[in-house]
Amino acid sequence: MHCDIYKFPKHDDMYVYIARPDYPDDTDEIRDWLGVLPKDFRAFLGRSKFVMHLDLAATPTLARVDKAEVLAKLESQGYFVQMPPQDVMRRQSELRAREAQDNIYD
Repeated sequence: MHCDIYKFPKHDDMYVYIARPDYPDDTDEIRDWLGVLPKDFRAFLGRSKFVMHLDLAATPTLARVDKAEVLAKLESQGYFVQMPPQDVMRRQSELRAREAQDNIYD
């Protein structure tokens, strides 16, 4: 299974894997690969940036996620969302809370 990986500047360390089951035969026309995402979720993510193309069959393991889970989601829904680690999410929440509190007193 081939996939493309995208990141989103508004969401640190969040990556979205998009299935490309017909690669390389699906490259004849330009397509909106992120079109498989639910509209509300895609709007929430904001602007995307292509990170890389990956052949999961040739990749023994993935850094932060279980390869079997990624493959299962790609096959069932066409995408997989890799969330940031818990410590990164906690740090981001704390920073947003501080910014909101600081803005109250500006």
